[in-house]
Amino acid sequence: MLGQMMHRPLSIIEILRYGAETHKTSEIVSVRTEGDIHRYTYREAYQRVAQVAHALEKLGLKVGDRIATLAWNGYRHFELYYAIAGIGGVCHTINPRLSAEQMIYIIQHAEDKVLCLDLTFVPLVEALAEHLPANMTYILMTDRANMPESKFNFLCYEELVEGELGEFDWVELPEDTASGLCYTSGTTGNPKGALYSHRSTVLHAYTVAISLGNVLKDGARVLPVVPLFHVNAWGLPYTAPLTGGSLIFPGGALDGKSLYDLMDREKVTSAWGVPTVWLGLQNEIALRGKNPGGFSSVIVGGSAAPRSMIESFEVSGVTVCHAWGMTEMSPIGTQGLLSSQDEELLSQDEKLDMKALQGRRAFGVDLKIVDADGNALPHDGEAVGELYVRGNTVISGYYNNEEASVAAMDNEGWFGTGDVAFIDADGFLSIQDRAKDLIKSGGEWISSIDLENIVMAHPDVANCAVISVPHPKWDERPLLVVVPNGDKRVSKAEVDEMLLKQVAKWQLPDAVTFVDELPLTATGKVSKLILRKSFKDYKLPDMK
Repeated sequence: MLGQMMHRPLSIIEILRYGAETHKTSEIVSVRTEGDIHRYTYREAYQRVAQVAHALEKLGLKVGDRIATLAWNGYRHFELYYAIAGIGGVCHTINPRLSAEQMIYIIQHAEDKVLCLDLTFVPLVEALAEHLPANMTYILMTDRANMPESKFNFLCYEELVEGELGEFDWVELPEDTASGLCYTSGTTGNPKGALYSHRSTVLHAYTVAISLGNVLKDGARVLPVVPLFHVNAWGLPYTAPLTGGSLIFPGGALDGKSLYDLMDREKVTSAWGVPTVWLGLQNEIALRGKNPGGFSSVIVGGSAAPRSMIESFEVSGVTVCHAWGMTEMSPIGTQGLLSSQDEELLSQDEKLDMKALQGRRAFGVDLKIVDADGNALPHDGEAVGELYVRGNTVISGYYNNEEASVAAMDNEGWFGTGDVAFIDADGFLSIQDRAKDLIKSGGEWISSIDLENIVMAHPDVANCAVISVPHPKWDERPLLVVVPNGDKRVSKAEVDEMLLKQVAKWQLPDAVTFVDELPLTATGKVSKLILRKSFKDYKLPDMK
């Protein structure tokens, strides 16, 4: 027997229509590439989205066409999110930090018809010109007064939009219609595409709103430092209009000083981004001796935040919440907000220990860990295995890549994350490492993440990473690579003393070396791949 309920397809444009009707005064504030500040309400944004939709249709775009964006976090990028989906197109967000080869590959692989770009990226596109599709249309996201001289025949975004109607007869699409396309950063091989649908995107917005309801609510002022070009800015452009939170877009200025000034001026309540960004903000907070006004929570994802970073924020009155997920998961799969009971009963140290974990699964996401033979392991906080996920917001395969799709999925339809983890009896997930970043020494595994998080608490360490280097007797041994915090360099003896309080002696790094900076991936994480290549000829002390 089936229920007798109406079935209305889930649609992305309905999110903004709801926000425009229900949260009339909530706003979008943007630092523009032109150098000034732009602000308007969700109601005004909805009207602009209708104008953009009309402009895109007049370019001959139709359902299923891929429209690429190469842009920072700003209101025009936000408008494209909704206008492209509203006409049935696929918004393909391109990460400008990808290599030229990767960028060319994904544009060709996606078969993009249009590329919309910020002023910042004109030189980049001009350099790639000969490798891009000959029939591609280019739209520069600015007004006529700021249009640059270029060999490209750029269309002007504001001229396209000007004069179009602020209403649009949105086509009713099947909810499984593709809406967004985001490629992985491609640390091994070519990037792989995750193709989202209207249904998955709306459900993910629900999931985030439910999971982080105390952060995302009417009156909240949310700063997505996580970029719109990376996995939908963790769903914030969709969740904020649902919940009534205002969005504060920082543009391309992501250094500690710029972020602090923006957050203080706009009274940002919650900021979302990767740990490397928060290092810069914390340094700026230390210089000024206080938090930005109104700042009360930070959501950390992309990679694990060191316990010392979490403690620093928490002591200053800023609540830290770990979130974990992947491009392939839309992306959020877990969140680490503690229950009211935990907040009341646990000691400060116990709370910090829990906040250092990756949190519990979000509704609609299932987790399992398996051994080398694919057998499910218990969630007892002890068994460690590869993490698999499934859910309505998880991909069922990669876009136009059968080989990668087959390799990623198990025979029960679960997606293999490549992370090694355990799950405790209360459902808290702890990522031990990426499978390829674990160090196997003498047949035993060493977690690089565990070592890094401990060492990061040392005052003379600005950042660090642990990688494996070959060893004739032990197969691999850990090497600690440190970015000093100032002129003083932490000694190997100091590192050992810190680590021995929490790890076994055989897990200690065999050596400490220093660099001016760590290489980052296109998504702002430390690139262990590049780091390992840089130190491929490194000789440990007992090998010289």
